[in-house]
Amino acid sequence: MSLNALLVARDASARQVVCAALDDLRITPEICQSGADALELLAVQHYSGLVVDFGLPGAANVVRMARMAPPQRRPVIFALVGLHDDVADTFQCGANFVLYKPLVMDQIARSLRAGRAFMRPDRRRSARQQTESLVYLRFGDLCPTPALVLDLNERGLSVQASEPLPPTRIPLRFIIPGTEFLVEGRGDVIWADDSGRAGILFTELPASSRKQLKLWVSKRAKKQASSNVSVKPTKSRTIAVRPS
Repeated sequence: MSLNALLVARDASARQVVCAALDDLRITPEICQSGADALELLAVQHYSGLVVDFGLPGAANVVRMARMAPPQRRPVIFALVGLHDDVADTFQCGANFVLYKPLVMDQIARSLRAGRAFMRPDRRRSARQQTESLVYLRFGDLCPTPALVLDLNERGLSVQASEPLPPTRIPLRFIIPGTEFLVEGRGDVIWADDSGRAGILFTELPASSRKQLKLWVSKRAKKQASSNVSVKPTKSRTIAVRPS
């Protein structure tokens, strides 16, 4: 299987240097120019490596999201930083290697070569998580917080965030996995742990959203039932919800 890497950077010269170094190591690059787009890509695609320019807004969230992936889907993370940036913060976010700007080809090549030994192949046909999507949660006047959807049903969803979530009612929005339907509404955080995992019970959803969720759950159940005809059943994971 081949190796691939997601490059998140706007600076054209930086992208050119990094892509050239990746090509030399036979690592296929994919370019993304915003933190928001990177979060969406990381939710649905496996990358062997992740190169993030910390000069971009939301760069730290991109790295934290990548670190939340299961070990078999966790990329090796390279952070592009300026000479005066706080490197300690970069490592605390989860970066494995630091590349200093302005970028020098020899330095980039050495770091990428070292990281390559820890990269996992792009196994596009390997088993995926039950659902792979992002949900955006808004707490007060803060910017929306992205979290990875772990499980989803008609009543709520379980998520993995980069930090513990408070027990409160929050606005939320997400795209139903495998569709283009956007769900917007409110939910109650009914349980949460110190690792950032939480369960959210839907409290306010438009009728159209509930209809689409019901349809999605029904189709998914039929697909699983069909596959279980020839495959030994496995335990499915569901979220715990309290009666409303």
